[in-house]
Amino acid sequence: MTVRRSLLALAVLLSAAPAAAQHRAVTAEEEAGAALVARLRAGGLVLFFRHADTIGEPCDRSFRIGDRAGQRNISAAGRAQAARIGERIVVLGIPVALPVLAGPVYRARDTAEIAFGAQHVEVTDSLLADDYAGGRVDWVVAEHRQLMGAPVPAGTNRVLVGHRTPAIMVLGDPVAGRALPEGAALVLEPREGGPALLGILALAPIAGGGFHGCG
Repeated sequence: MTVRRSLLALAVLLSAAPAAAQHRAVTAEEEAGAALVARLRAGGLVLFFRHADTIGEPCDRSFRIGDRAGQRNISAAGRAQAARIGERIVVLGIPVALPVLAGPVYRARDTAEIAFGAQHVEVTDSLLADDYAGGRVDWVVAEHRQLMGAPVPAGTNRVLVGHRTPAIMVLGDPVAGRALPEGAALVLEPREGGPALLGILALAPIAGGGFHGCG
């Protein structure tokens, strides 16, 4: 499929689907997912990954950066999922601008470092989880908006690894609820008025996973 044809296919899919169906995580094997992958191959987009699977892991307790024992960490399945994400990025030919940016809470940082290699990851408070931000929530949301909306050169894609709630604060209801499972990625097109959501891509879904039971 050529880039031009993939763009047309994606436009048709998005315009034809009802609003609720536009914001379901799709795999690369589905028609909508294949169109997203083809668009990503051309570059100029942002991939915002939610951290990998955390099912069965203890909930956050300390809310302190650097306190691994007090945080909800990715599970063994999540570590395998993160590795699979990295493999799929390569196999699908999706170009990635380095460094990949990740939040400092371990479930985001670990996901990025397993998927892309620690040497290719830059940890930044700009991608903090909201409940670790303290009085800096507004700043964290503004940083997410800037990273999601800043132009990206053709031929590569900006990759961010973080948490669901700040993404909801930027993009609203389309990514709320169960729209963004753990390990899935928002595919965003930077635009002058802010990032546009093209779709949600699940490169390595886990059957029965995607949402932890923590409050």
